[in-house]
Amino acid sequence: MTAPAADQSHSEKRKMTVSERNIPGLTAALQQWLSAQPGLPGEPTVTGVRGPDSNGLSSTSVLFDVSWTSPAGVRTGSYVARMAPEDDAVPVFPRYDLATQYELIGQVAAGCSIPLPKLRWNVPGGGPLGTPFFVMDRVDGRIPLDNPPYVFTGWLLDATPEERARLQQASVQILATLHGMPADGAAVGALQPPAGLDSLRHHVEQQRAYYRWALVDDGVRVPIIERSLDWLERHWPSDPGPDVLCWGDSRIGNIIYQAFEPVAVLDWEMAALAPRELDVGWFIFLHRFFQDIAEFFGAPGLPDFLKRSDVERAYTEVTGWRLRDMDFYLTYAALRHAIIMARIRRRMIHFGEDDVPADADDYVMHRASLEQLLAGTYRWD
Repeated sequence: MTAPAADQSHSEKRKMTVSERNIPGLTAALQQWLSAQPGLPGEPTVTGVRGPDSNGLSSTSVLFDVSWTSPAGVRTGSYVARMAPEDDAVPVFPRYDLATQYELIGQVAAGCSIPLPKLRWNVPGGGPLGTPFFVMDRVDGRIPLDNPPYVFTGWLLDATPEERARLQQASVQILATLHGMPADGAAVGALQPPAGLDSLRHHVEQQRAYYRWALVDDGVRVPIIERSLDWLERHWPSDPGPDVLCWGDSRIGNIIYQAFEPVAVLDWEMAALAPRELDVGWFIFLHRFFQDIAEFFGAPGLPDFLKRSDVERAYTEVTGWRLRDMDFYLTYAALRHAIIMARIRRRMIHFGEDDVPADADDYVMHRASLEQLLAGTYRWD
């Protein structure tokens, strides 16, 4: 595992610029916009505009509170505005279709029982904020942290093995429930691959295009990413199986928990129609990414949590579906994450928060793990 910044403590939060939005300006814009919305009881007042404490490097989330004075007294609400990033923020992804995300969340809420924040408003034209956004209720609870990773510190590390097992089972159940939902409707239909391409091929071709946009077009070629793309072709599944609606960014860092039970599933910008193994592979790998960092630094981390064998067994027990070609999907997850992490490092370099690596493969923080996956020597359990 290639270390993060050598002079950075693994348990410290590392600065990573997400947005340069002006909070007073956002407060005024939200106030003006909300005052014009029909059906609100009295003149609303917007307060407490702020960014979240953790997670999220793609879209910008802004938290805010609202109070209304009505004949029944003062009413309050707490909300989250999900916004597309500014062009000069060096976005992680080339496009942010927040309108489709909004419709998809609503469709998932209507089609299955996984917990989701209640949607409130969709403003695809941008309106007063100058960029597309939608608003949903804020859900109280705890999220396993990305920065610093939950394998080093925090409530999940401090939990008992039984509590973590509860959280693990409930989180696997989210994937099982989502994958059992009918994959139809307008929002899901927007995820359909072009004619002549199956969903897996379309997904991988999108990753190739993303690599070109995120790095090659910026003058950077990363050999291990290109080797990984070649590896996929040599190990392509003979029968990828039926498509389901995949969450895309399926990981515990995108779930709000209360008492180790999920109460809100977040971040749908990577949703796709694909074989269910796409979600399961990402779910397993994203924990191992953090666990490998812990072991690199000599910390115990959470070696018995979200183990590949346990997750695969739990998913099969709940769904009756025997997962297949998981070596392919886990390596694909590592490749997808490699492109994202390399793009994030380019952003950090742009904002003066990191240096250009001498070896281009070091754009991939988990290059050692990815190399072992390509060689077939990576040990999961």
